[in-house]
Amino acid sequence: MQVILLERVAKLGQMGDVVDVKPGFARNFLLPQGKALTASQQNIADFEERKAQLEARNLETRKEAEKLAESLDGKQFVLIRQAADSGALYGSVSTRDAAGAASEAGFDLDRKQVALTRPIKELGLHDVIVTLHPEVEATIQLNVARSPEEAELQASGKTIQDAAQEEEEAADYEIAELFEDIGSAAADDTALAEVVEDVLPEESGEEGENSRS
Repeated sequence: MQVILLERVAKLGQMGDVVDVKPGFARNFLLPQGKALTASQQNIADFEERKAQLEARNLETRKEAEKLAESLDGKQFVLIRQAADSGALYGSVSTRDAAGAASEAGFDLDRKQVALTRPIKELGLHDVIVTLHPEVEATIQLNVARSPEEAELQASGKTIQDAAQEEEEAADYEIAELFEDIGSAAADDTALAEVVEDVLPEESGEEGENSRS
């Protein structure tokens, strides 16, 4: 099926290009979203008449998108979710969740603009591409954590596994210190006992001699 593109479409063509696409892709995506028209002679002629207007509108929306991209690119948004100690989420993070987090922070973002190759199903930092315009993209970061404290930890570059390992190592160190203290105390007791044993026989002997005299 041939269509004429009304805007740039990634991996397909530029505005005004007449391209061959699968009928399903045209009917379910390109045509209903106003990205293309069927390439009939009438539609091609209409496009030529409207070309200057479409190009002007495209330029305006691209400038708006570029302005938004400047403030949005590199932003991090926190999403609090339940998860196992292994980091696996009880559920997943979707494009709707990502768009909602950005919108709550004051950015006008639609879920259709968020590109996820697959749902996010684990804790951590996840880079996500956002298409603000056919020619403008930005990258945001989703900080998926079980609590604000874990989110701060992850933002600093650590994972929950790192934190768990540090806690385990700290606990092992405290236990080792405790056993070392106990060992030192036992050694002190042994030394004291040896001194007492050395002293007591002499004292007993002196008492015996005194009693005979």
